[in-house]
Amino acid sequence: MKILVIAPTPFFADRGTHIRILEESLALEKLGHSIIIATYHIGSEINSNVQTKIVVKRIRRLLFWYKKLEAGPDWQKIILDLMLIRKAFHLARTERPDIIHAHLHEGVALGWIVQKCLFWRKIKLVADFHGSLTKEMVSHSYLNGGLLKSLFSFGEKWIDNMGDAALTSSAENTQEIKCIRSDHRVETILDGANLSYYEKLPSRNALKNEFELPANKVIVTYTGALVPNKGVQYLQEAILVVLEKNQNIFFVIAGFPAEDMNKFVDQNKLSDSVRIISPLSYFKLPAILAASDIGVDPKDSSTLQASGKILQYMAAGLPVVCFDRQNNRTYLGAGGEFAQEVSAKGLAQAILSLAGDEKKMSEKGAINRERISDFSWEISAKKIEEIYN
Repeated sequence: MKILVIAPTPFFADRGTHIRILEESLALEKLGHSIIIATYHIGSEINSNVQTKIVVKRIRRLLFWYKKLEAGPDWQKIILDLMLIRKAFHLARTERPDIIHAHLHEGVALGWIVQKCLFWRKIKLVADFHGSLTKEMVSHSYLNGGLLKSLFSFGEKWIDNMGDAALTSSAENTQEIKCIRSDHRVETILDGANLSYYEKLPSRNALKNEFELPANKVIVTYTGALVPNKGVQYLQEAILVVLEKNQNIFFVIAGFPAEDMNKFVDQNKLSDSVRIISPLSYFKLPAILAASDIGVDPKDSSTLQASGKILQYMAAGLPVVCFDRQNNRTYLGAGGEFAQEVSAKGLAQAILSLAGDEKKMSEKGAINRERISDFSWEISAKKIEEIYN
């Protein structure tokens, strides 16, 4: 099939939303489908890192000053999305796709408009939701309640009903959208890990030396966006508790934007115990994880987003500290060290418990390395292909 992917985001940037879009597309391409991605005017080119025939088509650079790569709302995206409708309509008209695969609520709305404008083509629309739009905006402090929040919530529920098929990345989001959609049909398509990136890496000690990490300390690593809705506040408070009780632990924080995290490290004089790597390329992620001993994910369930970073930790054979969410349990099983409460204190206690038990770290890491084979992008792509059919 010919698939038009609508990505209302600066694709490609090194964060979870973009990883899902890229890896789904690559896996579908391996199954023989032809992929065209319509996206914003900014973002890195994927051909420099992967061999692919995927075509990326960008809107014009009329908003040449807009260079924001991090997650979060911005009023200027309204203009970008209007331009993206034009681009997607042109591609749908000229390329004649069989399927429009639209990511995020904005993308689904754009895809629905294109589908209705070209109704005689009978193009099918697949809605790929990555979380709750309203809850994400609240988490970024763009909505605090009142009439505006009610309007966004109404709009989100309207979009949740769009598409001939609906996908989500987490069980929590599936349950919510099932209650909203009139057909009650939603499929959970979990994120995956590209295991080929983790093959033939140097040893952990060699990589610790390469990244100049302390060889005699337990390396606890967080990778991903450094924004509030990823649980960064939990992590910062937990770091202070952990380092007060155990100086044999060293933290690596890799992601962007790093300004607030740099301030946190400077204000608390943590430069000897915390390393910030920013930005970190997705394609260099396997090496830094292979140099680590524990992966940590402080995201709670407030936005209903999945935690794709956990799968990267698992692919590297790391034990994982996280909150006790349904999606995290699905991924990790016995390979997770689950915080007893959703708080910085709970996260810190889980880190201290795991870091102080070398045998448990090894056992949970081995479990995760074995379980990751159940969460490949190839498996996810085959499920998507069934939905296309």
